[in-house]
Amino acid sequence: MAELLKGKPVVDRMAEDMRGRIASLEEQGVKPTLALVRLGQRPDDLSYERTAVKRAAGLGIHTKPYVLDEFAPEAALKATLQSINYDKTVHGCLMFRPLPTFMDEKAMCNTLTAAKDVDGISLASLAAVFTDAPDGFPPCTAAACVAILEHYKVPIAGKHVVVIGRSLVVGKPAAMMLLGKNATVTICHTKTRDVQAVAREADILVSAAGVLKSLTKDYVRPGQIVIDVSMNWDPDKVTSKGKGGMAGDAVFAEVEPIVEAITPVPGGVGAVTTSVLIGHVVEAAERTLA
Repeated sequence: MAELLKGKPVVDRMAEDMRGRIASLEEQGVKPTLALVRLGQRPDDLSYERTAVKRAAGLGIHTKPYVLDEFAPEAALKATLQSINYDKTVHGCLMFRPLPTFMDEKAMCNTLTAAKDVDGISLASLAAVFTDAPDGFPPCTAAACVAILEHYKVPIAGKHVVVIGRSLVVGKPAAMMLLGKNATVTICHTKTRDVQAVAREADILVSAAGVLKSLTKDYVRPGQIVIDVSMNWDPDKVTSKGKGGMAGDAVFAEVEPIVEAITPVPGGVGAVTTSVLIGHVVEAAERTLA
């Protein structure tokens, strides 16, 4: 039976660390504040917003909502982001995506200054991840993968890491962050030949394909650490609430008995991601005092 790399112990440790830092900031007259920019009422955005607000409130972080109509013009969103850039009382900004199709999402992401881009969506923040520069912040989900490995003291330096998925949200930044920890990294994607064989070579396997049941027993071997990043809806999953629930890429019943350790879904990477976001807000506030 594999060890379950649960997110809650990581979240608890991060919260303990942040409380002291937040108290120190408040003593210096700084109230860490997160801006939440949302267009419309999409259920997944509202769910993440509730989680972020609850986690922030539990640590004494102030949140400031900016809600626009889902058909608001691009100029209105740009003006909102620019106002956040110049608001010294706001230290970080989370903009819910995807944006409406009539908007230039890349341009809107790049409107946000890297200093307040706590979710790593701007090119400036992403460039910092790839160049190991101290600007901006990495994407929260990618950072959560690294946080889990470090919390459970999984050796990274010198290990072979295989990342399945090459998105700028998880795959590529996670690969770069692990490379920065001195791992040897291979990125697999839809054009990779014999992904199963490549995956089995990994010491640490990060699955960020976003495809339900795509990670089967053929991708893993004994001794591996599996970080299952994805959150997919599985209509066949049986939970305490009935049929249907969230699941990762892994066919858990097949993979878990083989590998050394694995993150559960839910309760793994996703649980840590929001805490990483709050941690970035705290760090952004600290940088204003440097």
